[in-house]
Amino acid sequence: MPKLTETFARKVPQTKSGTAKFWDNEVKGLVLFVGKKAKTWYYQRDVGGQTRRVLIGRFPVISAEAARQTSLGFALEWGRGAGKRFQVGAPSLEAAMDAYLARPKLRSVAHKHNLQLQFDLHLKDWLRLPLDEITKAMVVERHRSMASTPSAANHTLKYFRTVWNHARRVHDLPECPTMAIEWFEERPEGETIDDLGAWRTITTELHNPIHAVPYELLLFTGFRRTEALTLEWKNIHDDHIHLPMTKNGRSFDLPILQIHHEILAPIRGLNRRWVFPSPKAPGGHVTNPQRIAWSMHAHRRTFATVAIEAGVIEEIVGRLLNHTPLSITGQRYARPSLDALRAPMRTVCQELCKRTT
Repeated sequence: MPKLTETFARKVPQTKSGTAKFWDNEVKGLVLFVGKKAKTWYYQRDVGGQTRRVLIGRFPVISAEAARQTSLGFALEWGRGAGKRFQVGAPSLEAAMDAYLARPKLRSVAHKHNLQLQFDLHLKDWLRLPLDEITKAMVVERHRSMASTPSAANHTLKYFRTVWNHARRVHDLPECPTMAIEWFEERPEGETIDDLGAWRTITTELHNPIHAVPYELLLFTGFRRTEALTLEWKNIHDDHIHLPMTKNGRSFDLPILQIHHEILAPIRGLNRRWVFPSPKAPGGHVTNPQRIAWSMHAHRRTFATVAIEAGVIEEIVGRLLNHTPLSITGQRYARPSLDALRAPMRTVCQELCKRTT
């Protein structure tokens, strides 16, 4: 262990990734954290069986000598028991993410997967950093660097904000540094399938039903992509499809008709568990059917559009799409039965059949 002098602190190089820690060989507990852009003094000791850390300040604003004297003061106070009042050091981003993802009532599996994916793709070099080492300048620069994909930039840093605020419930952290970000404007694509006759021709030409049926099921149910592709046969019943967990964190039952069973008929028996099986996929089910001219989410928008054009009132369309109602009555009191939703589902499917033939 080196002696953490002014010369050492000045000459030690910044890391290319992650954080390096250098402990002083004279003042026990004095440590210099060196990251990609900052050098920071801490005092850290084990107190009562727990590792406790307190921030001293950034180098060179706080000199080596000032950090040393501050550490000696902490050592004296902590030796008298005052250290028990100091908080446990801020968790790393990775630890904070794991704690957030372990929440028992956390939304859907897809939400967890998307958050981890965005962190691994765009914030991997921050995962080992303590949260209080991630500054406003860092988040603004990271957001700016992703300007070519504004939606991904906004989502990634908003996920970061969610994890930070969850950690803030336990740890003494300041307001999330994303407060300094000017969010990119996002305009929803809003694509729908205008020519359903052409859609029918294209999907018919997908000779493998594992790739064709997902699109047809999406169009005739309004399901989200993940909801359809992760369907299991045990959740498909004569009169409804059960989704154990959806984007809004709740289960959902959608009434289905004979047309839905006819759509699924070509793939029945291919796999005992998955509706859309894929032996090569890690999860055992298809994740990326063969692409066509329209996105999978365009099928959901088209279902909603056709429903409204067929005379189904907007609130009922929202129920069929499993949207969370805006009103208190809709959220807490009104619970339309499957039978009540079956008639509007029939109206939508009849209209879709007309337009796809």
